[in-house]
Amino acid sequence: MKLGVVGLGHVGLVSAACFAHVGHDVVGVDARPERIDDLESGKMPFYEPGLEKVVAEATSAGRLIFDRDLANAVRDADAVFICVGTPSLSSGEADLSQVEGLAVQLARHLGDGHYRVLVEKSTVPVRTGERIYRTIRRLTDDEFDVASNPEFLREGSAVHDTLHPDRIVLGSPSPRATEVLERVYQPIVERSGCETVVTDVYTAEMIKHASNAFLATKISFINAVAELCEAVGADVEVVAKGMGLDPRIGSGFLRAGIGYGGSCFPKDVAAFAALGERLVGDFDLLRAVQKINERAPRRLLDKLRSELWYFNEKRIAVLGLSFKPGTDDMREAPSVRVIRALLDDGAQVVAYDPVAVPKAKEILPPEVEFVSAPLDAMEDAHAAVILTDWDEIQGLSPDDFRRTLRFPIVADGRNLFDPEEMRRAGVTYLSVGRKAVHP
Repeated sequence: MKLGVVGLGHVGLVSAACFAHVGHDVVGVDARPERIDDLESGKMPFYEPGLEKVVAEATSAGRLIFDRDLANAVRDADAVFICVGTPSLSSGEADLSQVEGLAVQLARHLGDGHYRVLVEKSTVPVRTGERIYRTIRRLTDDEFDVASNPEFLREGSAVHDTLHPDRIVLGSPSPRATEVLERVYQPIVERSGCETVVTDVYTAEMIKHASNAFLATKISFINAVAELCEAVGADVEVVAKGMGLDPRIGSGFLRAGIGYGGSCFPKDVAAFAALGERLVGDFDLLRAVQKINERAPRRLLDKLRSELWYFNEKRIAVLGLSFKPGTDDMREAPSVRVIRALLDDGAQVVAYDPVAVPKAKEILPPEVEFVSAPLDAMEDAHAAVILTDWDEIQGLSPDDFRRTLRFPIVADGRNLFDPEEMRRAGVTYLSVGRKAVHP
């Protein structure tokens, strides 16, 4: 099939590359000329395992073309995927200005008598598809439908998730649009055997927001349980294991830590809560989820401060910067809040991350020192703070901390190490939802 993808951020670029990988002809368009320049030269705009290879194979085969002109993505396309940004407004609601602007532009390129399905893939509030349709319908009499096809990609495994999804949701307004979307995904369904959920546009839009909000709720719930575990002397890791063995609960997203971040959960929880408050009066559950998430990094720093007395003129090693391993995404990363709080209290921060340093340099204060190895970060530091569970950090031994740090104190926001092993090695170990241990 002939597909257009508009917006080559994380969702758009991965989708375009994977659609081309399974045999479709894809034109990817982005309003940023520098993004197209980078892609045409083979440079990836962000780190995503496996993406560079898939893009290179698809472009060399001629199935994936990058372009600056929207007309080339729309012309002859069976479906055009809308993948532009929907950032948060100060109210928490999604900023749909890019979606609206694109709808107006798309209308200008219709009118050739060729039926197309315009597909929401950006995460948008329910009823956005209807608004897109009305905007375009005012400007053209051409045949088209607006459908919803939410993405469920995990950064760090986005290519795999696209080619081997656990489900595909097709929100369609007509049998004709459904047929087009099913043809788009037929190669992926055949290879993965995943279930396809065909529903109306409203329901598909709701599935995406509800899914992300529920996963964020599980994270905040176990972090609230971790606070109670610390108060009574229980072990949240064992509590989570005992809970997760119940198939009604499941073990996924029941890892206590310093909370969620990234481009999806914070934005989507805020937008879903704002939608609920506007339509039904309140969404107190999600407001509580947000509050628990916001205080998780502060609690970890409070524990570290209690050991060091104060941060002023103390050298602190920060291990891990991206919001999760497998990506260089620094959007809403807990590390940003932690580092700024340390600097505000007079600390000297030296930071390590295997891939996110270039992105971190763009948003963190210039006084942060960056190094290329975790042991270099810990050299002569008064303490270490673990914020991302990269393999390079999990591979450290308790003796590495004891030998390298000036004061063998570790505040672990990801619960990567066994407390008793750290204690035996002579390390003061502070984790989440478990007893602090001292040599």
